[in-house]
Amino acid sequence: MANIIEVADLSLPELDVFARLTEGQLKARQQGVFIAESPKVIERALDGGCRPISFLMERKHITGDAAELIERCGDIPVYTADAELLASLTGYRLHRGVLCAMHRPALPMVKQVCAGARRIAVLEGVSDTTNIGAIFRSAAALGIDAVLVTPTCCDPLNRRAVRVSMGTVFQVPWTQIGTQASDWPEAGLAQLNALGFKTAAMALRPDSLSIDDPRLAAEEKLAIVLGTEGDGLASATIAACDYTARIPMTHGVDSLNVAAAGAVAFWELRAR
Repeated sequence: MANIIEVADLSLPELDVFARLTEGQLKARQQGVFIAESPKVIERALDGGCRPISFLMERKHITGDAAELIERCGDIPVYTADAELLASLTGYRLHRGVLCAMHRPALPMVKQVCAGARRIAVLEGVSDTTNIGAIFRSAAALGIDAVLVTPTCCDPLNRRAVRVSMGTVFQVPWTQIGTQASDWPEAGLAQLNALGFKTAAMALRPDSLSIDDPRLAAEEKLAIVLGTEGDGLASATIAACDYTARIPMTHGVDSLNVAAAGAVAFWELRAR
């Protein structure tokens, strides 16, 4: 049975996870906590095996959009109030009126994530939460079997990244490749090669292949490597990859946002 708790005191320590802890503090709390936002995202997180801790939601959603989620999650606390009070707690209007604090799942090994995969995305130092979320959404939609993030990437379980991904971060297998910045690119790329992947660095170089080059499509296992916003991939990463690929562009445009570039690359290089 649902454990409904009307919020009258915003200083309740149980509400810290929703408003007063940084992403880093959430990650360190109780072996790791993250926040899922909106009923659809929470549903996908539950479907992906994530374990809920507590809800925070507008009162109307208890018998509305969140009713099935509450029933599914048993007797965990459901903290509730009207929209204005909750906004004064969190500092923003709740997206679709529902938040859920959840335990962070343990990250699998790279070998496990890549087992059976033919197309994977590798994100090097992508730091913007919106870009991370958008890349995961494109990866889910456009045939990417797994995503690997380097240690300098934004956390894919950041609240905003999760929301922008529409919960696809729980559908596409992913993990971190390496535990510290020095593990990438040399050790990471060697690991991918050992798993049978050829690597394609997305970079604007005079000698790069067009993304529709048949040699890329012909690879049985291909890792598409995307770089950070602004600077793109590090020179050492490009030099160590098997291919350098570019997206042909017109009207003098010389680059795309990393999330847009990822979507184009995923579609063109999908396994056939």
